[in-house]
Amino acid sequence: MTGQTSHIPAIGASADFGFAEKIALITGAATGIGRTFARELASRGAAVAIADINGEAAEATAQDIRGAGGRAVAVCCDVGDEEQVQSAVDQVAHELGGISILINNAARHFAAWSRPVTELPRDKWRQLLDTNVIGVINCAAACRVHMRKQGHGVILNMSSIAGYMPLPEFGFTSTYAITKLAVRGLTVALAAELADDNIRVVGLAPGGTASEGALAEQSTPEGQQHFRRLIEHQLIKRAGTMEDLVGPMLFLCSDLAEMVTGETLIVGGGFPLRV
Repeated sequence: MTGQTSHIPAIGASADFGFAEKIALITGAATGIGRTFARELASRGAAVAIADINGEAAEATAQDIRGAGGRAVAVCCDVGDEEQVQSAVDQVAHELGGISILINNAARHFAAWSRPVTELPRDKWRQLLDTNVIGVINCAAACRVHMRKQGHGVILNMSSIAGYMPLPEFGFTSTYAITKLAVRGLTVALAAELADDNIRVVGLAPGGTASEGALAEQSTPEGQQHFRRLIEHQLIKRAGTMEDLVGPMLFLCSDLAEMVTGETLIVGGGFPLRV
């Protein structure tokens, strides 16, 4: 566009994807996918903030990253608590010098939170919505202020293939699936709302992924059967790994994707397919 300059780095020009000196806040990052993302971003020069409701685990992950030569801090917060989120975000911005990237990864999931709509007790529904939906709003609103000050930012919301297809056999009509459908909607709404602040908002929707929690659930016959059925529907006949999500995350959060906003990318081995 006339009068605008692209900040896209040359492909192959740098192994860091342009993350050197970027500052990333990742929720639910003490373990699992969030921790994997934090390690990868730190290895490419980004400073990372490990936000988690488990403060001790968050600090352990931050120490691990610092021990590997990265720059990391830990903050303890419940993403469903607006005041805790605001305090944590302000602390991170003060200690690290701003916030460039927010990854909304914290969520309540797995079988305990994947129930038929009317069977999940209402107090559990509220907990689920507070974390999976309101948590995204809380974190985006708190980070927006700091991103606007620096003139740019990226928000990556973690959705799920559960938010795409109404298939009861996979729990895709469950309470958890509804919250991940809501995350897709929030990605579009936030992208439109924050565009004038030069903040991109994108989503990532993993399929069955072998995180620590998912592997623990596969220890039961029911969990094993669930994953087998899922893989049968995929075009790529294997379970996804946390590492399979790293490349898409790096792309969506980098300047290589500076013309991508409001979109959610499925990483599910070809399931579900869409036209």
